[in-house]
Amino acid sequence: MSETRKPRTARLERQTKETSIAVEIDLDGNGDYDVETGIGFLDHMLEQLSRHSLIDLKLRAKGDLHIDFHHTTEDTGIVIGEAVRKALGDFKGIRRYATAIIPMDETCTRVSIDVSQRPYLVWKVDFTRPKLGDMDTELFKEWFQAFAQNAGITLHIENIYGENNHHIVESCFKGLARALREAIEIDPRAATRIPSTKGVLGS
Repeated sequence: MSETRKPRTARLERQTKETSIAVEIDLDGNGDYDVETGIGFLDHMLEQLSRHSLIDLKLRAKGDLHIDFHHTTEDTGIVIGEAVRKALGDFKGIRRYATAIIPMDETCTRVSIDVSQRPYLVWKVDFTRPKLGDMDTELFKEWFQAFAQNAGITLHIENIYGENNHHIVESCFKGLARALREAIEIDPRAATRIPSTKGVLGS
């Protein structure tokens, strides 16, 4: 008899003096999104993450944008990461590992992940411009670092080649989405097992 699986959903709120964020996710969704951060480019990237991972994502963020975009960018990574980790529950049945190679016009980026509860980011991405629109390009690493740390995943991102900075960062988010979609998918051959010979992740 197969065990009944709980819905892989999560709702979280995070309040600080710098930001106020509420998020709802469904790991087994359709890629539906409703995102408002006050940062247009970040909204666009989070919409890509949702659509290509098939994770339903609703997010509202209010931050100290009159200072800069740093706190809002980093804190959305924290909260989405925490929500993914919570929604994964006992981690039973997931495929755990995945790699996605994403071409986007002249750009190609490789993203590999291990949903292991051992957070780590390897970031081999360079930009030739300090900003995309009003957003500092250095903030993208901060978002991925916050996400990996709080989702508890090992995350390797390498832009293999590319020229257009928009394409480079978008391929990073799409690569994370596609790799995450595969890694958190339930493997029907091992649906009741923790994907580790230790019987536990993170040790």
